[in-house]
Amino acid sequence: MFVQYYGLILFLVSIGIFTFVKNGVMAGNSFGTLFKLTTFGESHGEALGGIIDGCPAGIKLDFEAIEAEMQRRKPGQSSIVTQRKEPDSVRFLSGIFEGKTTGTPIGFVIENTNQKSKDYSHIKDTYRPSHADYTYDKKYGIRDYRGGGRSSARETASRVAAGAIAKQFLSKIKITAYVSGVGTLELRAPYQELNFSEIEKNPVRTADAEMAKKMEAYIKEIRKQGDTVGGMITCVIQNVPVGLGEPVFDKLHAQLGKAMLSINAVKGFEYGSGFEGTRLKGSEHNDLFNADGSTQTNYSGGVQGGISNGADIYFNVAFKPVATIMQKQETINSEGELVDMQGKGRHDPCVVPRAVPIVEAMAALTLADFALLNRVSKL
Repeated sequence: MFVQYYGLILFLVSIGIFTFVKNGVMAGNSFGTLFKLTTFGESHGEALGGIIDGCPAGIKLDFEAIEAEMQRRKPGQSSIVTQRKEPDSVRFLSGIFEGKTTGTPIGFVIENTNQKSKDYSHIKDTYRPSHADYTYDKKYGIRDYRGGGRSSARETASRVAAGAIAKQFLSKIKITAYVSGVGTLELRAPYQELNFSEIEKNPVRTADAEMAKKMEAYIKEIRKQGDTVGGMITCVIQNVPVGLGEPVFDKLHAQLGKAMLSINAVKGFEYGSGFEGTRLKGSEHNDLFNADGSTQTNYSGGVQGGISNGADIYFNVAFKPVATIMQKQETINSEGELVDMQGKGRHDPCVVPRAVPIVEAMAALTLADFALLNRVSKL
């Protein structure tokens, strides 16, 4: 009888899964286990927003700090980013009372006030090269062509809002990201030699004043050509306690990698010595211990066995050139016909300056989740 019912259960489960898939339900809109963010909204919809579940009660929030994070990510902030003008102010709907978190879900919205959907009418039936147009259409049978809809990088505004709260939960941990590369221009100095106070003094958000001038000029030249350029962001996390990270599949660096690779336009992630470490021998690469448990070097990037060891965590995130360019390109339409198209509207010639706060936000959300998980690791 058990075998009979077991077969029936499997059959019903398979039907449920089939129905779920057949109906085209979009999953994958939540991040985190205990400190969990679920986002909603499209680039040209009424609003973006999210729900933060699991944020501990009693955190006194600095709303000016949250607003400052949003201003770092918002469009139209300088001459080298998209000129779409959005205030990106966050309106909190729940989970906060008298300026403190209550432990209940924190709901928030970010209004879209400057949509120009007509800028995208020319791609209603056309797939832009290297965008999500084709894959979304084939997966769901429908797509919001206005700025890419859900696949637009505008979705990351919700991540920055949630990350700003995660940062305040992690008040003792310092997370700093900066642009370390634009095209062929690279800031090669180790992060320990850089002046992080320079990052917010230039529109590129790099940690060196002279390199900032070169990168800014290069981005402006690329924009004049109707083209785009990629780059790299380095993130440094300091004052991390020992013990964050879970075996075996939820290693700290694995979850950081997932967090970074979930950001639009990201093509690569490396932490610690990264790919350069492959050039070293074990005798050169091992981080030897000091008597207090610290290490003499930090090729591990602050993570050993998937668990933080108390040293600085540092990693690089690679971003591709923005896919929309103001040059004519050959592509296909929904009928499979070859057609010509050219980008229109307001777009970033280089995404990395605005992606700096996004990288920090995703790092904060990852660490906040592990901080809560770590509370139940031992008595």
